Amino acid sequence: MNWKLIAISLSCASLLFLSACGSDTATNTKTDTAAATGTNTAEESPAASEESPAATIAPATEEEWQPVLDEYRAFTIKEADSLVIETEKFVNAVKAGDIETAKQLYAPSRMYYERIEPIAEALGDFDPHIDARENDVDEKEWRGFHRIEKILWEENTTKGAEGYADTLLEDIKLLRALMETVEIEPSLLVTGAVELLNEVSSSKVTGEEERYSHTDLYDFVANVEGAEKIYELLKPQLNKHDAELETLIGTSFTNLDDALAVYKDGDGYKSYLDLKEEDTKKLSRLLDALAEPLSQMGKILGA
Repeated sequence: MNWKLIAISLSCASLLFLSACGSDTATNTKTDTAAATGTNTAEESPAASEESPAATIAPATEEEWQPVLDEYRAFTIKEADSLVIETEKFVNAVKAGDIETAKQLYAPSRMYYERIEPIAEALGDFDPHIDARENDVDEKEWRGFHRIEKILWEENTTKGAEGYADTLLEDIKLLRALMETVEIEPSLLVTGAVELLNEVSSSKVTGEEERYSHTDLYDFVANVEGAEKIYELLKPQLNKHDAELETLIGTSFTNLDDALAVYKDGDGYKSYLDLKEEDTKKLSRLLDALAEPLSQMGKILGA
């Protein structure tokens, strides 16, 4: 239902009634002033006269949140299981000296991590251990996917990457094990969805994340899919509190998904180097259109 339209209609009806009566001088004075200046009085303002739909509905209860949190935990554990399996294939290729296979497996294996990054960030140092880029951490502490990426693409070899590959797999297995016990709060979901899009805006759409392999679109898509999963879980509650906002977020996700589908290449995605300036501008614009309404979810749901 369009609340603003209802409010405007009520205001118009009020003005007609007051004009017909002509008995309340003070009210008429206010109405005349508003008409002359083109502004609404406090009583006539839709914002002041109508309470927002969200304000009339109580926040979700703990019992209502629990199934959502349980389903998100199940989703992240499933992704983590696949992350372990696919990273092990990648690590085996690195250790076998099979550079072409290692390069093919690098980006797809990372997508499982990129979808559940909020969980990793909630569990201490896993994110810098697994996903730090060069100069994000001290050189002596730099390890993880991007350390191996540099060796594979810039040095075009697997030599020297074997130890980093073993450590990467150990870190990911430990992350998976701890995910059984991590406490997931509603705030983690709503902030996690926003942070995933922030990740895209700050490094993926700019091509800074995968500076050696240029496989940024894989990460881009995975971050969006991780945020969209959270939106899908929160959709019923969001619809109950603010149906217009829920529709806007859903439409924005569809627009961004459609735009990203253009860059599909077989089972994967094109190189970031194939994107033109107008491509990155369009993706940035669609990201902005989604990020603004998505950032309102926490306030609307009281999470």
